[in-house]
Amino acid sequence: MSTDLVALDVGGTHARFALASIGDDGAITLGEPVTLNTDDYASLQTAWEEFERRCQCAVPRAVSIAIAAPIVGETVRMTNNSWIFHTLAIDQQLGVDRVTLINDFGAVAHAVARAPEDQLIHITGPDKPLPKRGTVSVIGPGTGLGVAHFHRHDGGYHVQPTEGGHIDFAPLDAVDDWMMAKLRRQHLRVSTERVHAGPGICEIYAALAATEKRTVEIPEDRIIWERGLAREDSLATAAVDRFCASLGSVAGDYALAHGASAVVLAGGVGLRLRELLPRSAFGERFRFKGRYTEMMAGIPVKLIVHPQPGLFGAVAAFACEHMPERAR
Repeated sequence: MSTDLVALDVGGTHARFALASIGDDGAITLGEPVTLNTDDYASLQTAWEEFERRCQCAVPRAVSIAIAAPIVGETVRMTNNSWIFHTLAIDQQLGVDRVTLINDFGAVAHAVARAPEDQLIHITGPDKPLPKRGTVSVIGPGTGLGVAHFHRHDGGYHVQPTEGGHIDFAPLDAVDDWMMAKLRRQHLRVSTERVHAGPGICEIYAALAATEKRTVEIPEDRIIWERGLAREDSLATAAVDRFCASLGSVAGDYALAHGASAVVLAGGVGLRLRELLPRSAFGERFRFKGRYTEMMAGIPVKLIVHPQPGLFGAVAAFACEHMPERAR
């Protein structure tokens, strides 16, 4: 008999809800998501009440929540909205019996571990399936830079969420040096997320303009992405191309740090770069690791194209916690 639950993916801007089920064979089924703006609701509880109203049916008494914040301690405060999660009281607040809480990018790693092969497209390296054993790095440029990894073994897999997007930015050339100097004046300590997340395109755009001694007004990151991907603005195009190359460098760094046998890209920016990444300098910079270049060339890099990896992964995380026999 299948197990029904609510999957919830809470980010800084949106909270996505979906009815879901886990079959006896472990197969995950997701209903159509309901997306709410977090700014429109005072708390998780009031947003939940709106979801219940829209469902117009009895809501399952189990929930799995992916949150864009570290899950540490009894109180979780989100960085980009005012919601506060009291981890020991969620069952009472929502009227449910079973709860799973997971970091949002940990949920994405669960999604990668369970995704069908046709939802993982090839970017660079050997074009082969993810390994049945070993570690897989999961890297997601979006509003921030999500980083996690999971280890596959004969009994299943284990996900490790991280805050790897906040490691130090490592400049590689004069353009990177310019960005580092500018960002250090602003932030003192510069994390890699400042460059390798979606808004980082503005830093790259400004650095390329400075290299050419051009005085330009820096547009919003959304405008640079649109113009660069459409190839209708030469400086924006160069910035997008350089972002791809720089993302390759940091993805290779994470693969080395995790001892990864494969890497999977995720996140909104990753999806926008779906067509460009395989023909960009991403692969060259991913492999460019000195004495380990040959080893890096043997690591497959893929992109997950599942439409709702956060929700799908939240359900997979629930299965791992509450019914591990269905989580392989």
